[in-house]
Amino acid sequence: MREVNIENIDLNLLLLLDRLLTERHITRAAMSLNMSQPALSRALARLRKIFNDPLLVRTAQGYDLSARAEQIQPELAEILIALESLVQQPVFNPAADNGLIKITGLDLELALYLPQLMQRMRIHAPGMHLEIVKQEDDSFAMLDRNDVHFSLSGLEPSASTGTLHRLLLDQMSAVCLMSRHHALADQPLTPENYAAAAHGLVSITGRGPGYMDRVLEKVGMQREVILRLSSFMAVADFCETTDLVFTLPQRLAERIAAGRQLCLRRLPAELEQPAVKFYFYWHTRHHHDPRMIWIREQIVEIAQALPGFKPV
Repeated sequence: MREVNIENIDLNLLLLLDRLLTERHITRAAMSLNMSQPALSRALARLRKIFNDPLLVRTAQGYDLSARAEQIQPELAEILIALESLVQQPVFNPAADNGLIKITGLDLELALYLPQLMQRMRIHAPGMHLEIVKQEDDSFAMLDRNDVHFSLSGLEPSASTGTLHRLLLDQMSAVCLMSRHHALADQPLTPENYAAAAHGLVSITGRGPGYMDRVLEKVGMQREVILRLSSFMAVADFCETTDLVFTLPQRLAERIAAGRQLCLRRLPAELEQPAVKFYFYWHTRHHHDPRMIWIREQIVEIAQALPGFKPV
């Protein structure tokens, strides 16, 4: 059997062969391809050499297909259809999709967006699955390892990277969350009485100072953190019945305070900082994936529908 190295085959020749076998006439095939007859004749000569077969044979009525050409014509049609499908932009139909979406982030941050995302998925993409993956110390490493498709985070990568994309979903000020019966609930907050209060802190790692510790340090003050939590979900239970003060992004604090004996107070003006920003991150490997594009579109619409959304 004669071996042919496919690396030496010009795929364009397959398109020409398909037209030649369909038209069974060099001149008509050349006209339909907007080629000159000599150029197509040269292409046919190359094809005959590749297949080691005449492909088109002369008869009294014109050209006809050789036995080999009759054999390969239907196979060639299937190959060209497959090639066309391969290079075409895929069409995403959420209603027919059954893919799995993996997202990581802190519990309460995810709770702002993902219940609404699940609601949309059940309506528009009922076969799609959603998995919430426990966040590690560095969710950006999880994206890089392809452990998750998306990360919802108020943080930024410690080192610049060209492999991540992000959407700015929201930005909000930090506020103090405390019991309605707290001694500071009805008093003006000052840097002094804020620093003197007993504080709670939500920390993923459980290590190092919190954001407000660094703010206080800049003005020569410090606070005492009595309680560290690894999750937002228990904040209300600890805050409602004690004298602990938590400093949280406003939208998260509002969600925690809903239906509880808690109140929100603005930070002292001297301690106010730029708005906390929430980002939706993904790796560049999924940037052009139609399924992931659809998810990003849903998240943006959900964020824009939140009360008090601040356009960015």
